[in-house]
Amino acid sequence: MAATVIGAPDAHDLAMFYQRLLGWRTVKDEGDWVMLRSNDGAVGLSFQTESEYVAPVWPTTDDSQHMMMHLDIGGADLATVVAWAVECGATVAEHQPQTDVRVMLDPVGHPFCLFPMD
Repeated sequence: MAATVIGAPDAHDLAMFYQRLLGWRTVKDEGDWVMLRSNDGAVGLSFQTESEYVAPVWPTTDDSQHMMMHLDIGGADLATVVAWAVECGATVAEHQPQTDVRVMLDPVGHPFCLFPMD
């Protein structure tokens, strides 16, 4: 598998958020399609512009756009990675189902989880 692709109203803007958050490099930027690659080259994350993008709702409700997937991102210390994510432009989701994981929302509403790595 080359990459996971995430839809957004503006692929470049969302890619720049994740590039800063993860510290990855941009390997392709075609405006409406951007690919990031981890520094060791093992993992890719791509973004495509979707003109009809609808942000998922967290937590899910029956009559809302459901999240199709989410990213799990580990860090050395939960408080530190949450603070970094907020500095990069994420928000802490209101609903938190676990005490040792933080559900965050990226700038266009995709939930992702931060957790401490042992």
